[in-house]
Amino acid sequence: MAPNAERLVLFAAFLLYFAAAFLWPTFRVWRMTGRNPYVLPSTDDAYGVVTAGMRAVMAGILGYIVVQLCWPELEPAFGPLAWLDRPAASMAGWVGLGVAVAWTVVAQVQMRMSWRIGIDRQHRTALVTTGLFALSRNPIFLAMRLSLLSLVLLRPNAVTVALMLVGEVLMQLQVRLEEAFLRELHGAPYAAYCARVRRWL
Repeated sequence: MAPNAERLVLFAAFLLYFAAAFLWPTFRVWRMTGRNPYVLPSTDDAYGVVTAGMRAVMAGILGYIVVQLCWPELEPAFGPLAWLDRPAASMAGWVGLGVAVAWTVVAQVQMRMSWRIGIDRQHRTALVTTGLFALSRNPIFLAMRLSLLSLVLLRPNAVTVALMLVGEVLMQLQVRLEEAFLRELHGAPYAAYCARVRRWL
């Protein structure tokens, strides 16, 4: 693939991922329930700090894919990792990104009206344990981790590695906050679910 075409495909792929992971399910839940599923706080507690960090990572990813498309001459300034810039790594990155998008779409469909961005303490949601949720307690976060790894393989540099590492730490914290809430909300059924299904895979 020509470099210009590859940059455009990467830009389109991440836009598709963001649409599948956040925009489409948010609109779907709002349209069907009248409720805004975006419930991330802007507080000064630990949860607020984690969500602020997640917003920053998402903004960083979007900013990076725009820059790599519109100003490719800036790539050398991002600290390239030449040892990882290999055709096999790039191929693995494209495969991983494709799997992340498909996995996210399936998981979103299976979540149905239980989809939330953040912890919703105002409205009780059903516990989803079937489909991909029978393989992983957090399939959407798992796809997010895969998408960040794929970005590193496709664009190996210090910026993408930093985004992946910061995103990884924040997702590990966010998942544990959400799991504590679900344990409180659903009690024994959620504890039994945790006993038979792993956090990731």
